[in-house]
Amino acid sequence: MNKLRAIIVDDELHCIETLSWHLEKACPEVEIIESCDSPEKGIEAIQKYAPDLLFLDIDMPGMTGFDLLGKLSDRSFEVIFTTAHDQFAVKAIKVSALDYLIKPVDKDELKIAVQKAIEKKQEGQKSVDPIEHLLQQIQQNKLSNRVVFPTMEGLEFVDTNDIVRCESESNYTTVFLKSNNKLVISKTLKDIEELLSQDTFFRVHNSHLVNLNYVKKYVKGDGGHLIMEDGAIVSVSRSRKQELLNYIK
Repeated sequence: MNKLRAIIVDDELHCIETLSWHLEKACPEVEIIESCDSPEKGIEAIQKYAPDLLFLDIDMPGMTGFDLLGKLSDRSFEVIFTTAHDQFAVKAIKVSALDYLIKPVDKDELKIAVQKAIEKKQEGQKSVDPIEHLLQQIQQNKLSNRVVFPTMEGLEFVDTNDIVRCESESNYTTVFLKSNNKLVISKTLKDIEELLSQDTFFRVHNSHLVNLNYVKKYVKGDGGHLIMEDGAIVSVSRSRKQELLNYIK
């Protein structure tokens, strides 16, 4: 059998090197023809080489892996996504019958994903394009930014882009909006966190969930604290500090 010609697209060089090493050792049926450290370079390489298989990072600066796929007219290759976060994107990938690997990539899971790609390639073109289905799922999610919160007065429909931060006290959570209004919800912070996209919202403390788009400044300290656009000072727990800094970077 001819080898699968593969391209890797990931903005982190160490991730490219690790994946390349695993492929060389565990997946001899895969030949890496190009590695790209930006989505722009990835698009050029895909159009130039027409690979059989694409290993694609989801979270990249300037353009996500999904944005990259949306810019390609020819998507006749198989895709294995790589991501450091198990979030809505992973659910959409599953629904679309595509494969993914959580970073750091596990060698055995990589072998399974590659074998699936080989089998799909041998089966030929499907009547339904799974990548197109995935992009539709992602677009629907982008267009559906509203969540519904139960309040004392009834149901409140809120655009998630308007949420600056959430602060919990026992089984109640106060949701602070960019309009300076606030809602008191009879739900735990964990309940609220599950409603909101992990792309944008981060649990910095047992009592605090913040929208990263409204973070004005991070101040160093034991755990440190955030200064939000609304002037609020939000403590960061020591256990979440490094994860927060890595996530922001």
